[in-house]
Amino acid sequence: MNEPVATDEQLAAEAKREGSDGPAFVELLSRYRDRVWRICYRLLGNEHDAQDAAQEVFVRLFTNRGKFAGRSKYSTWVHGVAVRTCLTLRRGRGRRQRRVGTADDATLEGESKPIAAADTGLSLDLNRMLEVLDEEDRALLILKYAEDYNYDELAAIFELSVSACKMRISRARERLKQRFPDQINE
Repeated sequence: MNEPVATDEQLAAEAKREGSDGPAFVELLSRYRDRVWRICYRLLGNEHDAQDAAQEVFVRLFTNRGKFAGRSKYSTWVHGVAVRTCLTLRRGRGRRQRRVGTADDATLEGESKPIAAADTGLSLDLNRMLEVLDEEDRALLILKYAEDYNYDELAAIFELSVSACKMRISRARERLKQRFPDQINE
């Protein structure tokens, strides 16, 4: 007979008791590796940074494995750690980029031109549009619309009420509509 598959929450409790990277933590790592990397990639925008961030997320999950209290689903807790890690890395990257001289800024501008409409049918690169938002609002929109999180999950990840989460998403969408009126349709 097949042994019943342990839930994430059961594995998290076992990983806490193991005190090291035993089989329960290794199983959790295996279950979440792809999802964490995808979140990191969506929030950071490139493979190298996503790989670094995902590794950092799993280090944090390991060192904080005793802090999962079970007040939410384990997946929500993991995704919250991933989002906060990525936001921290993006903020750090933003500060480093602001210190770079204007000559480098001109080079970066040349490298990140929007894709021509004739080439792809897109009139403006979505990532460049999202860059006008602050880090958390950008992350909220990406997780809501690209990763299909519901408002309850987002509220838990960002430690907001559901109504505050809905309001932030609505305001972020409105800012994008005001900034890019020709590209955003309802």
